Amino acid sequence: MKALLAAAVSAVVLAATPSLADSWKDQYKTLKFGILSGENEKDRIARYTPFEEYLEKELGVEVEIFTAGSYDGVIQAIAADQIEFAFFGSSSYAAAYTETKGGVVPLLTRLNNDGSTGYYSVVMVRCDSGYKSLDDLKGKVQAFADPDSTSGFAVPYFNMVKQGYNPKEHFSAIPFSGGHETGVLGVVNKQYDSAATWQNNATDGRWQRMITKGMIEKDVVCPIWESPEITSGPFTARINLPNDLIADMTTAVESIPEKDPAAFNAMRGGDDSPQKGWKRVDHERYQWIVDMRDWLKKQRRGG
Repeated sequence: MKALLAAAVSAVVLAATPSLADSWKDQYKTLKFGILSGENEKDRIARYTPFEEYLEKELGVEVEIFTAGSYDGVIQAIAADQIEFAFFGSSSYAAAYTETKGGVVPLLTRLNNDGSTGYYSVVMVRCDSGYKSLDDLKGKVQAFADPDSTSGFAVPYFNMVKQGYNPKEHFSAIPFSGGHETGVLGVVNKQYDSAATWQNNATDGRWQRMITKGMIEKDVVCPIWESPEITSGPFTARINLPNDLIADMTTAVESIPEKDPAAFNAMRGGDDSPQKGWKRVDHERYQWIVDMRDWLKKQRRGG
C-alpha cells in the first residue's frame, strides 16, 4: 500500500504546474521544515531564513524552520508528524524512510553546475600532523559526525571496511563528534586525530566554508581520504500530506533560483557553492543507502 501511495504522490508531483492550489490551506495554516545539524544552529537559521520568507510569499501560509541538536531529532519529528518537510542527507533520509516504514517521499535534490547530483565524504587531519593516508591513522582517534550522517559516518565507515580498514580495529577510538563542524574543530584543537566531513569539490565543502566563515584558519586542516561519489540527499515530504500541498511545495522550492536568487544563494551557502538548481528524484535513487544502513546496523549488532 505504501508503494502504491508513493507512486501516486510522485505522479502528482511530476504533473505539477506553476499554479498553486488553495485546497490544502484550510488544513495547514503553518508549514514546518527541518534542517539537519551539520553546522551550528545560528548559521543554519541565518542561511534558511530567506528561504523561509520566500516560501511564505509563494505559498501564502506561515512557514517555520525546525532545528534539532542531532540528525535523529529531525527524523523523529517527521516520523511523529511534527514537521511536514525536511532537508535530509541520503543516510538520514534512509533512516526516516525506515523509521516511518516508507512514510516519506523524496522530492528534489541538488543539481550542480557540472550536471552532477553528488558529493564526497572526506577524512580531515591537521596539515602539520604528518598523516597522509588511512594507514598513518592506525591506532589514532577517528571522529565521525553523527550516526545518521551520510558523509560523516555511513559512507566513510562502509567504504573503509570495504577497503580493508575496519574502523573498530584500525583506530583506537571512533567517537561521534555531534556534527561536521564540531568534528573538524576537534581536529584543529587536537581532540581528534582525524574526522569525517563532506565536500563537493576541492574548493567547496563543510571545512572550506568554515574557513570562509572565519571559524578555522586556512591550511590548518587537510583531506587525506575521499569516498566514491555520494548521491546528494533529498528535500523530503511526509507521504500522508495532501498531494496538492506536496506538488505546490515542490514547485515553489524548484523555482527559487529564478524567483528569489538572493534567498537561493543564501541557502546554498554562497557564491562558491556549485549548486545551480534542483533535480526531481524518487525513492529508487536512495535504495542503496537503505541497504547500506541495514548492513551497518547488522555490523553493530555483531559487536
